[in-house]
Amino acid sequence: MTKDRYELFDKLCMRDVRLSEHSSYGIGGYADYFAMPATIEQLVTILEVSATYGMDRVVFGMGSNMLFPDRPKRGTLYISLKKMADVTVNGSRWFVTSGLPLSMLSVAGMITGAPEFQFTYLMPGSLGAGIYMNAKYYNEQVGDKIETVSYIDLDDPTLSLQTIRAEDCRFGYKQSIFQHNPWIIVGAKIKVPEFEGPISGGIGGLLSKYKAANGQLSSLDSFYSFFSRELRELQAGRTGIPAPMQDIERYRTQNKHFIYRSCGSFFKNNYAAGSSIGALVDRLGLKGLSHGGAIISPYHGNMILNADHATAAHILYLKDTVSEAIHRHYGFIPEPEVVIMEEA
Repeated sequence: MTKDRYELFDKLCMRDVRLSEHSSYGIGGYADYFAMPATIEQLVTILEVSATYGMDRVVFGMGSNMLFPDRPKRGTLYISLKKMADVTVNGSRWFVTSGLPLSMLSVAGMITGAPEFQFTYLMPGSLGAGIYMNAKYYNEQVGDKIETVSYIDLDDPTLSLQTIRAEDCRFGYKQSIFQHNPWIIVGAKIKVPEFEGPISGGIGGLLSKYKAANGQLSSLDSFYSFFSRELRELQAGRTGIPAPMQDIERYRTQNKHFIYRSCGSFFKNNYAAGSSIGALVDRLGLKGLSHGGAIISPYHGNMILNADHATAAHILYLKDTVSEAIHRHYGFIPEPEVVIMEEA
């Protein structure tokens, strides 16, 4: 490995970074090492060099579905892909890198007349995370909207770029093949209707605004402000806001999704139970229960909020409270949707 690659690694790898600044929960202690590659090439360099150092690595997107530990494991390298946010347009097919916010696809679709991703409006996560967990809203899910996924297999010594078809990704309810393999999603190809207008320019302007914000949209209020503002500007330019996107904004604001820091729904629904987790929590009278700085949302029973400088321990206490109550009354243990990182 060349000296240049080690020098690039040293340049990209930051020290003593607060993970709370890269999580929609606003929770997490100091990581010994932290990197935000902007390209696939930079990511490969980081992976190669960190492997030679024998470093443990955690790869994530915007941190919108992660509960970071109060005391991260020493020596671990945390890698955020949120700066890998680009769209390459080739006719009716786009290649989208994994750090692009899912909400960006909904707004880009307004510019180009592509309705496929309207359901992703105000989803806080990135495309890569959306593929990893097959993010959904009502009856629409990310796995149904893509053609192929590009990824890097950490077990492959060459770290070469590989591609898998969507039909081979084992997409299910918040499930995918990526949850069972050491693969890092770096992008996906999606098909959209042909558009005769200036696609690249319109999307490019949107991306420029996002990158000018330095990708710092982990805070839910800043995330909401950015995308709702972009929507209003398009509306002012006489681009009609599709009804599904209006409905999403109405639902999420009514349920106070962006007032407090959170990771959205904490548990996956168990449809065999006959009701959503939120409904079960409501029946159990747990909405509004607090512990330390954390609280079960009074508006949505499946959200555990960071209301006042909560720690990971506060969130996990309420998570265990909900799990135990549901198990006792309904006979099953709900599966967390949020990725819970281990303490040191």
